Amino acid sequence: MKFSDMTFPQLRNVPRDGCVVVAPIAACEQHSHHLPTSTDTVLVTGVADGVEAALKGVVLQLPTLWLGASHHHLRFGATLSASVDVHVDILCEIIEPLLLDGYTRVLILNGHGGNIDTMQMALRRLQPRYRNCVLGAASYWELAAKELAGLAEGPRKNMGHACEFETSMMLALRPDLVRREEIRDDLPIEDAALRGLYLAEDMFQRTDHGAVGYPELATAEKGRRFLTASIERTVEVVEALLKRPMPR
Repeated sequence: MKFSDMTFPQLRNVPRDGCVVVAPIAACEQHSHHLPTSTDTVLVTGVADGVEAALKGVVLQLPTLWLGASHHHLRFGATLSASVDVHVDILCEIIEPLLLDGYTRVLILNGHGGNIDTMQMALRRLQPRYRNCVLGAASYWELAAKELAGLAEGPRKNMGHACEFETSMMLALRPDLVRREEIRDDLPIEDAALRGLYLAEDMFQRTDHGAVGYPELATAEKGRRFLTASIERTVEVVEALLKRPMPR
């Protein structure tokens, strides 16, 4: 079920306690020289579409929110962004009307690293007012971290930016938007002594051309495998949310 394709009488008849609202969120930002600014939106929508297709009748898929918290990309340009506080407000404003309408299970499905903090803060704001609802949030690549790591060929086994993972999936979903001749690896700068430390840096301080990882290893076939792994794990999570007892 896709929210934006339905009429209000159809939506009124959706069983509130028998579905999971899946709210994909993303960004519109620079993705190095070879990927479009819509990359995060294309990818998380692809995952959400796959989940909705696999769980017809029990997933209510919202339109993808394309605006993310992307201030850390602004120095490259080619980026639209909401500040952190504003993005938290936006997420609350999107989710709360659904809770007021009686939906009881929500999964924010994220496609942009800069949204991780904001989606968690949004749910922390909402939870005290809706204690009887199941409210969850996750990035698709974190749900499928083990599976994706097992499929990656490069030394980086977790999601980067315009990397092996994202470039492969874009080659699978929208090859027409990938500038193959511009693909160039951007090796991560790591300091073992800082392991476990969150370091506040923007992307301009981390990379000279807007990527983090090994996009030169990307292939469309690998992208299809990455997408399948992400969809299957998200389906597993949605099914578990449907079975989860309602909190008191």
